[in-house]
Formats: sequence, structure tokens, C-alpha cells
Amino acid sequence: MKSVAQAPIPGKRIIVRCDFDVPVENGKVVDASRIKNTLGTLRFLLDQEAKLVLISHIGRPKKPDKDFSLVLVKKILEDFLEREIAFQDKLTIDREAPINLVENLRFWPGEEENNQDFSKKLASLGDLYVNECFAASHRAHASIVGISKLLPAFAGFNLIKEIEELGKILQNPVRPLVAIIGGAKLETKLPVIYNLAKVADKVLVGGRLMFETDRRSLPENVVVAHDDVGTKDIGEGSIQIFREVIFPAKMIVWNGPMGVFEDPKYINGTRQLANSVIASGAYSVVGGGDTISALNKFGLIDKIDFVSTGGGAMLEFLAGKTLPGIEALNSSRL
Repeated sequence: MKSVAQAPIPGKRIIVRCDFDVPVENGKVVDASRIKNTLGTLRFLLDQEAKLVLISHIGRPKKPDKDFSLVLVKKILEDFLEREIAFQDKLTIDREAPINLVENLRFWPGEEENNQDFSKKLASLGDLYVNECFAASHRAHASIVGISKLLPAFAGFNLIKEIEELGKILQNPVRPLVAIIGGAKLETKLPVIYNLAKVADKVLVGGRLMFETDRRSLPENVVVAHDDVGTKDIGEGSIQIFREVIFPAKMIVWNGPMGVFEDPKYINGTRQLANSVIASGAYSVVGGGDTISALNKFGLIDKIDFVSTGGGAMLEFLAGKTLPGIEALNSSRL
């Protein structure tokens, strides 16, 4: 995989697959963290006198929908970069503009279908391609996989950081390593539990998963919460056991809350674990939208050492799966 730092940039038009899949409420972006994560790569390219074509998506629209338009991020980007941006609602660009922002790619069926003609259309917009969207790199979409076969392809700085940080957990962890897996979606989380059990000293399981897992079939180093509060949070007994495991940890990876933390009646498990993770002094890596939302709610997100932008991508990586977007960058020969 080649870093964007290795790309022949000056004078080139660079297509950057960004992660602008930000939460929107009442037509306003409520958390610009993902936009901020792209700025290092974008500023580096602009400093090298490149022209930029920014492509991304918001949400899961089935057709063009103004509530999912990337025009919502245009002003935020302009403020961050201190430059004007030309917004394009079709797959065209203003070749005189230093920065073009193309409309939500998921407005076109060819994006999620990884359609070859759509990929060629995207590739025609620039000279080089940079993937700066780890969060969608588990998707074999045109802007992630198809385009990387048609142009010289490079990895953005944040994507490289994601791979390095998550790779440390699987390949070179500091011990004791404790993994915390919560939330729901057993079919997604179970492979992660099994794979992390091979490398972690302990894997703690809470949230809805505590009711869905077959404890007898799990590895011995997996500890499943044993009591609950109204089936919507882990109980005091489990909190105490989890604390005792977390306290001596030197590295912690966490994906998924312990309960329905949005409801004050069921916030305690997630809050107590968050405080324990911070108090342990361990190197901490967290990911998943709900986990990040909880830590933001508790005012603790800034005390986490690395916050992954990937939800599903993080889980598939930790499950030991090959991400199509990463494989495409590794196999790029142009």
C-alpha cells in the first residue's frame, strides 16, 4: 500500500474518497469529527499545489434526497480549509476550480453496485486516487474498489493511522490486552469475539449480546455479563467483575455500549465502564457510532487515545477479515 506522501502530486488533479458520512439533524451537521479527520490529507495535497475532487456519501439514500445532500458539508469544509469549493450535483467538475465537491455518490446506483462504467466516470474526473475513508473500506463500492483499478491509488494519512492502530491490537498488543464488545448484532460481533479471544487476555461481552451468546461455546477468556437491569443494561455484579479485569490492563479496545445508555435508567453500565477504562491508564482504542456517542455524552472522548472512524469496518478488521478497500490499495499496480 502506497501512502499519499509517495504520490506525484504537483500539478495533478487528485480524487479523494473522503468520509463525510456525518450525523445530520434538521438539516444541520451535528458532529463534524469525520470531516476533521480528512483535513490532514486535504491540506497536504493543497500545499503541494494539487487540485482536488472530493467524493463521498451521507447515509443510505435509495434515490436523490436533499436530506442526504453533501451540500450540507460544503460550508463546513470551506471554513476548515479557508478556500472556496465548487459543488457539483452531477458527475462533472469545474476544471478551473481548485476544489470540487461532488454530490452524494449513493444518489447513483452504480456506486453501491461497483458498476464498471460508473467507476470509469469517477476515474475520468482526475489523475490520481486517494482513499481517505476507512469507514467504508469494508464495502466493495465503485468509489472504494472500482476506481482504484483505473488510477494510481494511494492511502490517506488517516486511513493509514487506522490500519496501524487496529493492527497493533491484533499483531503487537501491549499486555494485558482487554477487549470490550457490546451492543447488538450477534452475527457481526461473534466473529470479532472469537478472533479477539485469540489475541486478548480477556474479552468482556455486554449489551444485548449477553442474551444472545451461547456462553458454553465461547473460549475460556471470554467473560459475559451475568446480571442485568431490565434487560437493557448490565448489572452491578457484572460491572464489578468487568472493573477488576479492566483495572490492570495496559491496552483496551472497545466497540459497543453496555446498555441503552440514551435512557438515564440504563446508562450506568456504559458510564461505569467508560470511567474504568480512563482510570486504568491503559492505551485505549474505541470505535462504533454508539460507543463514540456515549463517550461524547460523558465528556470523555478526548481522554481516549485513538478513536476509530470505522464501525463495521473496524469490526471486520478486528474479526480478521480482508477489507475490499484495503485489498484494492495493496493490489494497485498503476
